[in-house]
Amino acid sequence: MMPFRFSRATSDASAIEAAANGAVFLAGGTTLVDLMRDHVEQPAALIDINRLPHRQIELTAGRLKIGALARMSDVAADPKVKTAYPVIAESLLAGASAQLRNMASIGGNLMQRTRCTYFRDPGSACNKREPGSGCPARIGEHRIHAIFGGSDNCIATHASDLTVALVALDAVVNVRGRSGERSFPLHELYRLPGATPHQEHTLSADELIVSLEIPAGAYTSRSHYLKIRDRESYEFALVSAAVAIHVEGGVILSARLAAGGVGTVPWRLHGAEHALVGQHAGERAWRIAADLSVDGALPLPKNAYKVELLRRTVFRALEQVGGSA
Repeated sequence: MMPFRFSRATSDASAIEAAANGAVFLAGGTTLVDLMRDHVEQPAALIDINRLPHRQIELTAGRLKIGALARMSDVAADPKVKTAYPVIAESLLAGASAQLRNMASIGGNLMQRTRCTYFRDPGSACNKREPGSGCPARIGEHRIHAIFGGSDNCIATHASDLTVALVALDAVVNVRGRSGERSFPLHELYRLPGATPHQEHTLSADELIVSLEIPAGAYTSRSHYLKIRDRESYEFALVSAAVAIHVEGGVILSARLAAGGVGTVPWRLHGAEHALVGQHAGERAWRIAADLSVDGALPLPKNAYKVELLRRTVFRALEQVGGSA
């Protein structure tokens, strides 16, 4: 690990000013510290933001608000979240070991970086780490890589489980910077790699995520996160699905679906959602949605299995929340 300057923020303003001058925010550090140890990231300065007050978990009639410094374990265990938004609690429990959940912050989870082995190996070329150096995954080892949203420059998957659930539920992110505050849909935080895979998000260097807001809806309580991985404990998704549906009288009135482990960003399945609305809840509807979930996939030889795995994962997740009748 390279030497760095360390300081603690006592207010949002002091954290934002430090970041504007080149410091990197430090919350739980469960991703950042690993990357620093591996010499993938080498910030000259860190600003510890853990004394800031953004730890709330508030449920009202219209929304759930989660502070960016709330710990994953606290959100996952909150009775309000488990009852009204089970897909969020389940994605958090699936996303890390208990020890990591006790340290990792919600805001940090949104900003975690890819698990691509080429990115995390400073001895390998990687356009995310060193723009213009190439993407060896395209002709090398790409079993875990994306089948949606890739480019000639990058096919690395987005790592977060939580963001898949949040994108499915139309979460909004609130940020604060030197130019003031702004709010926007969470899916707008992430950039497709295109020709600039090193530009992963739309935040300015001085902007601090302060909270998330997730709208309430009849579908949120009937939701589920299903994660398929190589092993049950502390492993990243090969494929995952976040689903939420509102059913009355056996008819699907609204649906929310997103997939993880398959996209360079959390991947919303709009076509599958639209096809579900108006259908009778049951196997035929789940099969239609599952088939549509793979539209547009562009697999490579070693990750082509993800096409069928995604189809089956979406079907199973929908069956678990909606039944098989």
